[in-house]
Amino acid sequence: MNDPDRAAGEAPREAPGQTQPQQLTYEQAAARVEEIIRRLDSGEASLGETLTLVSEGKALIERCAAELGAVGTALEELRLDELVARLEQEAGA
Repeated sequence: MNDPDRAAGEAPREAPGQTQPQQLTYEQAAARVEEIIRRLDSGEASLGETLTLVSEGKALIERCAAELGAVGTALEELRLDELVARLEQEAGA
């Protein structure tokens, strides 16, 4: 199969089953990373497929890490809000 928009030897832009990380929930992205790892561990992926899977996996992991970071920040802010409320309550007592 020749793709005129792709340079020779370049991996396909989107393999079957490949998804855009921003379209997935955290849980879906994490499950897809597990699928990718299983496929890579199987040793059955071609070189081109391996390159595509590694690229997809990297994007998914970055997406998951960003979401976890956002949740961590939100939890820290919540703890700070609770601390401020408690300090204000103690100061008013």
